[in-house]
Amino acid sequence: MLSIRYLHAGVEGKDILRGIDLEVKAGEIHAVMGPNGSGKSTLAQVLAGHPAFAVTRGEVVYEGRNLLEMPPEERARAGVFLAFQYPIEIPGVSNAQFLKAAVNEVRTRQGLDELDAMEFLELLREKLALVEMDQSFVSRAVNEGFSGGEKKRNEILQMALLQPKLAILDETDSGLDIDALKIVANGINSLRTPDNAILLVTHYQRILSYVTPDRVHVLVGGRIVRSGGKDLALELEAKGYDWIREDAGAVQPARA
Repeated sequence: MLSIRYLHAGVEGKDILRGIDLEVKAGEIHAVMGPNGSGKSTLAQVLAGHPAFAVTRGEVVYEGRNLLEMPPEERARAGVFLAFQYPIEIPGVSNAQFLKAAVNEVRTRQGLDELDAMEFLELLREKLALVEMDQSFVSRAVNEGFSGGEKKRNEILQMALLQPKLAILDETDSGLDIDALKIVANGINSLRTPDNAILLVTHYQRILSYVTPDRVHVLVGGRIVRSGGKDLALELEAKGYDWIREDAGAVQPARA
């Protein structure tokens, strides 16, 4: 589904990603871990098409298409979804309006009829139960006045409604208490299918106690320096990142 080859990218002339290689198949969950400043969020933003980041080398192929040539809105229509590390507030736009517009945009892309108000509300109620959100949230402005945990659950609500093929979750677990973490993890698990894939960017192992990844990748200095199974995340939790930093250059040297 997603193939990343020797990806270099940065911002304002600063190289942040320095040769990312990653292959994600349909039905898989891949966790990307690493210390602060390693390039995890940059990778998520580049895949989503954030204009602040410039790709200088490499390629990204998504379902046979050159993802880097697609504008952000086209990536979204094609099923690429980004859950933000810091979800933004949109004053004056209700959650219901925003979500209905997004769902119908995707349905139009798929050649399906748009949902009318009653059909959408029925679908929305079903997905609200999934993330344990009260229906009062739908009439409030998008994320305005929401707590950190409510914003993250609202991101998973969007994911549940849009049913993306490739979901990129950028530190969705950050700032969550244990109850909110379990709710978010349950939402992620329930949305996993053989036809979609999830790239879970996280700093800590704790969400991986509830969401079992197929592969764990460690990002240091803009490169993936180690990959493995869930046990790798447990090793990082026990040892920290210093031992990875020490041999990062030897694991994946820079290419000419």
